[in-house]
Amino acid sequence: MERNIEKKFRSQRGSAGVKLVLILAALFLVGHAGFNYIPVAYSGASFKEEMQTAVIQGTALPGGNDPLGAIKAKIKRIASGYDIPPDAFYDVKQVGNVVQAHVIYSKQVEILPFGLYTMTYHFDHTATPAGFLTK
Repeated sequence: MERNIEKKFRSQRGSAGVKLVLILAALFLVGHAGFNYIPVAYSGASFKEEMQTAVIQGTALPGGNDPLGAIKAKIKRIASGYDIPPDAFYDVKQVGNVVQAHVIYSKQVEILPFGLYTMTYHFDHTATPAGFLTK
């Protein structure tokens, strides 16, 4: 009786090792993608916040200084700290009674190892002041 059971389930032996290798490979691929993508996405989100702060501070500056030039200079200075590509497009302009800062750039992010798949992270954000500064 025991011999028949052994013959019947022989094909199921060893599948745990294969499943473990597949799970570890999947975890490695997801971890690799996250390790490369998360810093780029976090940098983009933080840069959006810094752009917003620069626009608000530039709009609130008293005096007859050139707010457009000051905002553009500050955004370019901030960009160097966030690893923004040097070919990024910066546009700061007066629209009505508010100042808008617009930045566009693209960055290549390696999702799969060995260059099998590379994704393009596209950043396109326009920062405008909100609240009492727009009145």
